[in-house]
Amino acid sequence: MDWLKTDPADIICLQETKATNADIDVKALEDLGFEHHWFSAQKKGYSGVAVFTKIKPSSVKIGSGFEMSDFEGRVIEVQFGDIKLINAYFPSGTSGDERQTYKYQWLKEFQGYLEDSRKKNPKIILCGDYNIAHNEIDIHDPKGNKKSSGFLPEEREWMTQFLSNGWIDTFREFNKDPHHYSWWSQRFPSVRLNNKGWRIDYFTVTPELKPQLMGAAIYPDVKHSDHCPIYLEIKN
Repeated sequence: MDWLKTDPADIICLQETKATNADIDVKALEDLGFEHHWFSAQKKGYSGVAVFTKIKPSSVKIGSGFEMSDFEGRVIEVQFGDIKLINAYFPSGTSGDERQTYKYQWLKEFQGYLEDSRKKNPKIILCGDYNIAHNEIDIHDPKGNKKSSGFLPEEREWMTQFLSNGWIDTFREFNKDPHHYSWWSQRFPSVRLNNKGWRIDYFTVTPELKPQLMGAAIYPDVKHSDHCPIYLEIKN
């Protein structure tokens, strides 16, 4: 709440909330001028996404229409005029083969959902925890993690194919430098201290929004979790 009081953005997207709005002091959010929308997992204390916005949306839709994804509360979309904002929490495959298999299934389903969305809404912002580090520049130890979920060849190939289909990695539009990460393992405190991280959180946009891009950033010094906030500014 203290961070939100600094007015960091007009719209805040959260992933892996592990909560429902009934668990949160929503009045404190509302007092700061945020309208809030939630899509929580059916399983208590698991997954979930939320959007806090100072700009009134024209519509809000929860879910992607795929049973398991919606059971886990992974996708919420919010419409602002001709711009659709999709907030997504991509599955992680780190807990074993079964979840890795589901991750590939989810990626395939979600890509179809995105392509259907683009036909109706050319201007889309896809924000979220993708749980994939795309290139070697996006991870501190590419050689040591080549067999790690989140940096497997199949996942990286999905990301390459996704971006080649017109989606723009907004951070790389403005910053080509290495050592910019958005997630650090909490198992060892020195990992974040020494910036041994992964860039797995992204704002990607469709080409129709490229002329409106104003800036993108990662804020590693903001420490609310094992992730840090990422930022996108567009001219609306």
